[in-house]
Amino acid sequence: MRNKGHTIRARNNLYGWLFISPALLCFMLFILIPTITVVITSLTNYDMFSAVRFVGLLNFARVFRDKVFRRSLVNICYYVVLYVPPLIALSFLFANLLNNKIRSIKVFRTMYYLPGLTSVVASSIVWSWLLNPNFGLVNQVLGLFGIKGPLWLAHSTWAMPSIVIICLWMTLGGNILIYLATLQSIPQNLYEAAEIDGANWFYKMMRITAPLSLRTTCFLITIGLIGAFQLFDQTYVLTRGGPANATMVPVFLIYTNAFTELQVGYASAQSVVLFFLILVFTQVVRRFDKGRFF
Repeated sequence: MRNKGHTIRARNNLYGWLFISPALLCFMLFILIPTITVVITSLTNYDMFSAVRFVGLLNFARVFRDKVFRRSLVNICYYVVLYVPPLIALSFLFANLLNNKIRSIKVFRTMYYLPGLTSVVASSIVWSWLLNPNFGLVNQVLGLFGIKGPLWLAHSTWAMPSIVIICLWMTLGGNILIYLATLQSIPQNLYEAAEIDGANWFYKMMRITAPLSLRTTCFLITIGLIGAFQLFDQTYVLTRGGPANATMVPVFLIYTNAFTELQVGYASAQSVVLFFLILVFTQVVRRFDKGRFF
């Protein structure tokens, strides 16, 4: 009987490995091996043309002396501050509004999610027309109220807030759906008991909904931080890091160094530094959540 149980366990283990092997193979080919390659490349002077030479930590020393890279870190931190808090707050607010049982609520839920289905490049091009300072719809609408619209993407003060608005419009829908699933899993008897005790809408929101959505909030903050530090598409299409490096972000700078300047080794070192920065921020969120989700 023991040998038979051993055989069944071994067979189940084999089936398990067979089932996860496609995902494991994709992970190794597209994540693990490229990551190891980037770390190795960051220790060389690889530039696609000259002979590869080991340079140790020289690329990392150059990273911390690079004023443009430091500016990109400041820009991305500014972007995170402008982007993540409104993303979480608006997602939570709209999810609560869409959680009501009213007529045609499914239509509204679909409308909020539609921007997340559109192509990032196509949406960015449309927004570049909307924010055009001369004939853009946004400035024309502001002009109807006697307000002179700014040079949205062409002014160093307004360029990053403009990208934040565009990114919020694109990503709100997915976060709303996640919050909505969380809200619908909260037992209704908690709200009924609170109503019997005379609780109003705000009290139920702060005492029931928000605490029971905390894990989802921490998860969305983590995802939002990671996505913010990986900002690339919008800056590439709309501003190319300008004006005056006002929207220069680390990923776009890494792309420029690797594929325009052909300094692949140096760009790899920047990638490694960015990876550790993202790791630090996610660990801060994990500490805040006290390990309840992770």
